[in-house]
Amino acid sequence: MSAREFRPDVVIIGAPKAGTSALHAALAQHPQIYASPVKEPKYYMCWDAPPPAYRGPGDAHSNQEWIWRRADYEALFREAPEDAVRLESTPFYLYMPGARRRIAEELPEAKLVVIVRDPIDRAYSNWMHLWVDGLEPISDFVEAWHAEDHRVAAGWAPFWHYQRLGRYGEQLADLFELVERERVFVLRYWQLVSHPDETLNRVARFLGIAEDQVTTIPPDNARPFVEPGLRTSVLGRVIRAGATAASYASPQVWRRASKPLVSLLQHGGRTHRPKLASEQRIALLGDCLDDIARLEQTLGESFEDWRSAAGRGSFAERTQTASS
Repeated sequence: MSAREFRPDVVIIGAPKAGTSALHAALAQHPQIYASPVKEPKYYMCWDAPPPAYRGPGDAHSNQEWIWRRADYEALFREAPEDAVRLESTPFYLYMPGARRRIAEELPEAKLVVIVRDPIDRAYSNWMHLWVDGLEPISDFVEAWHAEDHRVAAGWAPFWHYQRLGRYGEQLADLFELVERERVFVLRYWQLVSHPDETLNRVARFLGIAEDQVTTIPPDNARPFVEPGLRTSVLGRVIRAGATAASYASPQVWRRASKPLVSLLQHGGRTHRPKLASEQRIALLGDCLDDIARLEQTLGESFEDWRSAAGRGSFAERTQTASS
């Protein structure tokens, strides 16, 4: 087989905290799909070189898990059946200009799937993920949002770019300059959560595989919310200090060592996270309006609901609403 045959036929390229893991897991159950055994290899963010030495809390361990050598990446697809549709998912590809260019150059026939989510809801979920794992040092989401420029300048990894990751308008506009529009399938997070069977069949039609083979998506792996306070502050500092001290150890070693601390941090946390207050959304909407307008122009559809002072809620809240 040629090297080209060991590359993906379809890539889920974005966005983080917008249902990419759920879609990847659902498609992996399809009999015609061979899903990469590593869900987020990040290969097209690297240009056959080690990833940048990102400096945010826990970034050093994440860097070690990136698959940047071509042979290692192609090995992910070596076991795929000859007639299988090979799937890879790295939700940061849409965000990274270099990744968009490299995919356009190296995967000229691959189909690309994008999931977009209300940019403030997406960022809040992103912040929540890092906060309850003890890595986010700022207990106020709005404050963390406004800390982004400083963090980017300090070399923190893309997962910390709460605002920038949700600027889908500029990202998609650039992508459509690089690849044919018909090779890109854009869906909305609420469609995947509220109408999974219909949405999965739409994805199947786009990929040219059989419909009605997968009709559900796995439940969200939600972490319990932990309230800010002395205990949270102390444990968070310990976790972040440990991540820094153990930055030269393997990610597996650090995860085993940190698991008891993270469990202690999350112990007694609330099952349902607090909703983002309308005044918090209003405070952030001004940073999003220009890109929402650009997204509407790029896709030719309305995203007026994203301009609301009320968010659409978490995965659990949306599924509860859809079933009621």
